Amino acid sequence: MIRRGLLLGALIVPFLQGCSGEAEHSSSEQAVVQRVAAETMKIAPISVPSRYVTSGTVTSDHRVLISSRISGYIRDLTVREGDRVKEGAVLVRVDPVDAKQALVQASADFSNAAADLKRYASLFRDHAVSQQQLDRVRLRYKVAKSQVEQARNQLGYAEVRSPVDGVVVEKRLSKGDLASPGGAILVIEDPANLLVETYVSEQFIAAIHEGDRVAVEVAALHRTLMGTVRQVVQAADAVSHQFLIKVALPSDLGVRPGMYAQVGFSVGQRQALMIPHAAVVNRSGLDGVYLVDASGVIHYRQVRLGMNQGDEVEVLAGLHTGDELAWRDHDSLKTGMKVK
Repeated sequence: MIRRGLLLGALIVPFLQGCSGEAEHSSSEQAVVQRVAAETMKIAPISVPSRYVTSGTVTSDHRVLISSRISGYIRDLTVREGDRVKEGAVLVRVDPVDAKQALVQASADFSNAAADLKRYASLFRDHAVSQQQLDRVRLRYKVAKSQVEQARNQLGYAEVRSPVDGVVVEKRLSKGDLASPGGAILVIEDPANLLVETYVSEQFIAAIHEGDRVAVEVAALHRTLMGTVRQVVQAADAVSHQFLIKVALPSDLGVRPGMYAQVGFSVGQRQALMIPHAAVVNRSGLDGVYLVDASGVIHYRQVRLGMNQGDEVEVLAGLHTGDELAWRDHDSLKTGMKVK
């Protein structure tokens, strides 16, 4: 009897221990599966604008080439690149040697013409010359007077003044160089009227029109501005077969001529998977989201993101139509949690 009791006890103890272990395992599993409240949504494609992005350069809509109207050596150049100038400010002074000589010559011709006119007028009163001869002398007098005025005006062009308010962006000649009529000395741009010049492929030109609103991203400022298509040049470049587009920018003190910019044109509609920004989780520089499986359990999945649109962002890879997304505004989710 004692042996049978011992044997029965030996059999019961492992059985009880197994039951106890199974209960502990079951309770640990229940502890792992945590039920949480979370926002969820079914992934479905929606129509979004199809964007065509090109690169361009910020330039001034008002670009002026400053040149001299007379020939002469540059005696004084008062500005350099980057200087702001006001309308009417003296920029360049040219030594007006030729203009001075022209004025002396014109003045001498005018004096002779005036003396001849006085003499012929007296002779005409005495009937010594005809009316035709007097008219010829009077015409020469008027021409000589006009040449004097023209020579004086040319002498005034020795000082080259700025025709606009702007910034000097280029200096092509220096003090001592020979200035010639029409030859550019300085380049001035008005920073208040800026635009982006970019080129568009011929396959998208039909979808772009003057007045369209476009997004302009200025890389140096880490900002996106809204511009307006101001001009669509209708003739394509013969080599690249691309069309020049000019996009006007709003007045902004941070934008400067010469900055690099990217322009996003809307060229139609396409289907895209859009998710809220709040649902994106960044881990060590990698983007991901939490998905809910058929049992309601949450799993982490990496995704590749695209363009932003308001409070949403496009998912380029990692999600499929019908996937169920989960996120929480404040507390983070973890793989293995179960959505209530």
